[in-house]
Amino acid sequence: MTASGTRDALVQAGVDLLEETGSTEIGLREIARRAGVSHGAPRRWFPTHKALLGAIAEVGLRDLARTLTEAGDTDATADIAGWARAYIEFAGTRPAMFTLIFRHDLLEGSGAGLRSVSKPLFDRLLNRVRATHPVPDPLTTATALWVGVHGIAVLSTTGALTLAAPGVDIDALIQRVVRDALG
Repeated sequence: MTASGTRDALVQAGVDLLEETGSTEIGLREIARRAGVSHGAPRRWFPTHKALLGAIAEVGLRDLARTLTEAGDTDATADIAGWARAYIEFAGTRPAMFTLIFRHDLLEGSGAGLRSVSKPLFDRLLNRVRATHPVPDPLTTATALWVGVHGIAVLSTTGALTLAAPGVDIDALIQRVVRDALG
């Protein structure tokens, strides 16, 4: 296996393990076993466990970015609602990855450069708000949108939303968050 092949195999094994177990508590030995390499191999490519988790989270962020890009619509408000639906759907279909992406306590200091992937996601939302909705403070508006949508994603993924508000219409909730944020 080539050097980049070993690195890629370790990252993919970590992604697979994360998705299968649903836990961010994935160990280096199990990742190495899944990748078919020695238990010491991860340390050759990733100086710390955080570095490997960062590489796994980067895969998730890139997948989320692709998902959000594919969710675009022609009407600006529909585009934002489509973005929200795609964000929530990603969280629902890949809850462990979604959790890892936002576990700054696990990823801080990973050296993965995750901000270079995550910041453009928020910037696209901010630019969409700036371009399509004349609001006095687009940064706060875009942040309120993200916070509201992220809250729906977390609450629905953990089952808390169903417990607190059984039968709530997620699409109506998304529309409300978008409408309230955009004014």
